[in-house]
Order: sequence, then structure tokens, then C-alpha cells
Amino acid sequence: MKYALEAAALVIFGLGSPAAGAQNTVATPPTREIAAASEPSGVDGFWLGALHAGPQSLRIQISVKTDAAGGKQCTLDSIDQEAFGLPCSNVVFSGADFSFDLSAPRARWSGRLSNGGRSLTGTWSQGSTQLPLNFERQAALIPPTPPRPISYDSALPPVDAESMQTVLDRDLARALQTGALSAETSAGVAVGVIRNGVRRVFAYGTATPDSIFEIGSITKTFTGLALAQLIVQGKVRLDEPVRELLPGGTLPKPQGPEITVLDLITQHSGLPRMPDNFRPADPSNPYADYHVSNLYEFVRAHGLEKPANTAFLYSNLGVGLLGQALADRADTSYASLIAEEVTRPLGMSDTVVSLSPAQQARFIQGYSADHRPARAWDFDALAGAGDMRSTAADMLTYLEANLHPAKPANGDSKYGATLPAALALAHQLRADALPGMRIAFAWFYLRESGTYWHDGGTGGCAAYAFFNPAADYAGVVLMNTAVGIDRSRAPSATAAQGDM
Repeated sequence: MKYALEAAALVIFGLGSPAAGAQNTVATPPTREIAAASEPSGVDGFWLGALHAGPQSLRIQISVKTDAAGGKQCTLDSIDQEAFGLPCSNVVFSGADFSFDLSAPRARWSGRLSNGGRSLTGTWSQGSTQLPLNFERQAALIPPTPPRPISYDSALPPVDAESMQTVLDRDLARALQTGALSAETSAGVAVGVIRNGVRRVFAYGTATPDSIFEIGSITKTFTGLALAQLIVQGKVRLDEPVRELLPGGTLPKPQGPEITVLDLITQHSGLPRMPDNFRPADPSNPYADYHVSNLYEFVRAHGLEKPANTAFLYSNLGVGLLGQALADRADTSYASLIAEEVTRPLGMSDTVVSLSPAQQARFIQGYSADHRPARAWDFDALAGAGDMRSTAADMLTYLEANLHPAKPANGDSKYGATLPAALALAHQLRADALPGMRIAFAWFYLRESGTYWHDGGTGGCAAYAFFNPAADYAGVVLMNTAVGIDRSRAPSATAAQGDM
């Protein structure tokens, strides 16, 4: 389960949108050696240009190669966004005309090669936006910048929840004056901590203690708890193929082993990170127009047969599909499912998909990593992967329930009685994740510390939640600024690949 220039420009590569493959960064795909043509075409080589929007610009470079069969191969790098190795498609060179597409952001470049073969002059098109983008031939590609080493301050001595105010005030003083929380950034952060039953919420910058934030992929843990609830209630089996939860006739039974609900919630389904028919019309709100019909179109084309030897692969698609499938089984919407099975039994009145007018007034404005206003994200078919909003106080209620599953729920839902068993089930470690980590029902688990955690990010918010049952403490950090590629928000950034 984290990503303008002008708004029209910086969304080009979906940064702030999982459409690009990861929040705020695009992982370079594995390179594949292509047999070159005996006679390269006039457009083969390395090209560097700049995409201008207002006073700023982005350096863009492309590498073009003709293969032995005469086909054109192309990759694109957005150097300043540290996005490298984006594969081109529909690459065409005819006469002096040259064009290619980028599938994830649904963009296209088209133009002409100059008479001397030293420049490419053309236009970048994405949706209704068209910007000039010209290239000059280069001798070599500009390589990715090595990542800056991360340094850490020395660990502070442990403190109780009541003493956290002093610690946070001291630690955040510089950030509030001239750093990430200073007035010109419009940034705000809410921090909630609980230890041995004592809970505190602190707010800094533009946040207030009751500010509502998008929590992104932490939503996946709510999907996991809803799954556990339906299992305890006998409505879903742990090993049930997800196909059986979908509307009848969605797709036939495969010949081989099927992807189960357990495979989906433990990120071992083999499904890709995102569906290949995910093409947002508005990259600033990428999930809004991916509907159930699109999801089932993908499912029918891809199938739900489980590949052999599936390893951990973080998939927004997988958990989004599970959320929709559970809603199908319960004959309701995802939002109603979570309310009935999780938030209402726990008394979490500020943890919702859709905000009331009063909650909307407390919904904090989000910002991109470079402090530009960001749109809130709306979800449809993939709601189970990242659609929830919450406050620090409500998240502490959720984390306290995870710390003490046997404690009776305080809400008014008829399903509160099954919550203790469901929480215990959701904590059971089921599979390996990344080195040093296991995974339960969406929650990651650090072997060394015994801590469960999950992070989340949208185009304008970042979130991190954790709990340690053995030591009886938990915490949550909610921020109204997306995390950039040069900043670390958790020891988990790699595990979730900054998804959402």
C-alpha cells in the first residue's frame, strides 16, 4: 500500500498516485537486453529535454533503440522526479515523424526529427493538457542520483504518554519555526500515543486535535478486521476462494488452485500492484473513476488462478478486490461494511469513508510533498485499499482495541460480540513479508521488536500507526503533507513501497 510545477505538469508521472507504481517514486523496472538492429534508425539514441510549467521545469530524457526485428523500444526518465525506466508503448517512427505513449499516466509525446537528426520537436499531451517538449541528442543518459544517506538522532530514553508533550515540543520546535511545519508550508501533524492505558493527542502546525486526515493504506487493516469478523461470524471461510464471494457468473472456476481471501489480505496472491486497466482520467484523484465494472473486467481477463510459489507482493489491487468481495458477500457497500463490523462496534464516530457536513469542516486540507494544495482522494471499487479518513483520537481507540482484544467494545453494533475473537484472528502471523517482517491480516510485524504497523499515504496526507501488545503501547502520526522521496516516515517505507 504514497505521490505541481503547475498542477498540469507534476501529475504527468502520477507522483502522488499509485498509478505510477509507488507513491512519490517510480521504481526502475528490471532491464532487458534488446538485440539491436544491424542499422540503427535516425531516432535511435539518447535524448534530453525540459518540460516547462510556469517558472519551473522538469528534465525529461528518453532512450530509443531499434531491435533486430525493426521495432522501436523506448524508455523515459523524469530526472528531477527521480522516476527512471518508464517503458514507452506504441513507439512509431515513420519518415521524420516520431511518437510514443506512456500507459500509466495515459500520456503521449509526438513530434518530428530535425533534418540534421540532432533534435526532436514536439508536444506532450495528457488529458486536456498540452505542453511543448523538445529534445536534443545526447552522448549518454544522465544516471539516477544516488540516494542520500539517512541519519538518525540518538534514541531518547523511554517516556510515558503524559511526558510526551515536552518531548514533542522540543523535537518539533525547529520544524515549526523554519522547517517542515513552518507557517509557509501549511503543514500540520497530529500525534496520538497510548501507554499502559494512558492516552494523549498532540497537534502542531495547521492541525488541531480533532482534525480529520486521509489515512491511505492503513485502511487495509480495517479491511483485514472486517474479513476476520465475517470469518468468526461464519459468513466467510479463511481458505475461501475470492471468486466465490463475487456476484454469480463473474468468472468461471479455474482449473488450478484459486486465490483465497487469506492470499489477498497477506499480500501473497500474485496479483499485480495495480490492475492494467487502471487509467485515471484525473491523476490528482486517481481512484475516483475506477468502478466495480472496471474491476470485474480486469478479473475476467486476468483470472483468479493462484500462481505457483507466490511470494510477498504488495498489491493495492488485491486488498481493494477483497474489500469489494466482502461487501458483495454482505450485500452492502464497503463503507457500510466497515461501519457495521468495525467502527460502530468500537465507537469510532470519526473514522469514515464519507464525511458529514460537520466532519467536512474538520477535514484538513492536504498538500503535496512540495507544499502545493492536493485534492482529496475518492474511491470506488478499490475502497478497501485506501479510502478511510480518521482522527488521531479515533485511531487511538482502534489501536487500543488491538492492544487489548478481549476488552469489550463500547459501540452499539450487534457485531461487537465477535470483535475480540476477530481481533485475535487478525493478529495471527500468516506469512513472510520483507526481511525481518511477517504479515498478519494486513498488519506488518517486526520480529525484533514485536511491533505491528502499517503506513499510508495519499496525494496530500501521510500516516503511520503501530501497536506493541507485549509492551502495551501504541501510536499514530497523521500529517497533511504527502511524503517526498527524500524523506522517511517509518521503518516500513520499503515494505509497503510507499503505496498509499
